[in-house]
Parts: sequence; C-alpha cells; structure tokens
Amino acid sequence: MSRGVRQVPDPWATPLIWTVAYAAAFVLVILLDVCGMLDRTGFALVTLSLLAALLGSRGRFAAAPGTALLCWICLNVLGTEPAGELSWAGHRDPGWMACLLCATILGTATARVVHARAAYRRITPFDEAS
Repeated sequence: MSRGVRQVPDPWATPLIWTVAYAAAFVLVILLDVCGMLDRTGFALVTLSLLAALLGSRGRFAAAPGTALLCWICLNVLGTEPAGELSWAGHRDPGWMACLLCATILGTATARVVHARAAYRRITPFDEAS
C-alpha cells in the first residue's frame, strides 16, 4: 500500500544541532569515563565520530564544522590529560578534528543522497496517453 507523497524532511536548525552535539558528547564522554573506557581515546573518538555522523544526518552542511568542534572540545577537555583543561597536542588533535569533521560531512552527504533518491523515486513520469 502506498502512503502517499512524503516530503523530504527539513534539516534541523544549526543551533539545535550544536546544542545536541555538545550535550550528547558531554554525556557520552562522561559515560565512557564511568565505564572505564576513556583510557582508550581511540574508542572514544570512534564513538564521538558516530555521534557526529548521526547529527550530520539531521543537520545542514553549515553545521558540520561547529558540530565537529564541539565534539572535539568535549573529548579534549574531559577525555585527555590534563582533565578539565583545553589543550592542543600537535600530533593528535588535528587528526581528531579531521576525523570528526569527515564523519559529520559524511553523515550529512549520505542523508542528502538518501533523501534525494527517495524523492526521485516518488516522482511519477508524465503519461500523455491518459
């Protein structure tokens, strides 16, 4: 059965994406710390990258840099030593930021392609004989 024409969902507003990104990253890093998994920062980076990709799928491309930055700030401040201080490790942080940014952009691009394909399939060709 057909559900009829469905609209392509509108992306969430950028401030909403950033608010959810910061709150979810904060909770996720704290949860990883409580579970004792924060000593492996690679696991935390993968987890935050999945969060960034998920948020990217609901947001606009313009929200991607801020989303990646907010996730990185939570990881940097809460997940690495010295805890509670924003620091910059030249060998580590550019790669982390690039990973988070790529995950966010990939999530946004994937969502756009999926929505565009779904919208294209809903279009019916014009039939002159009818």
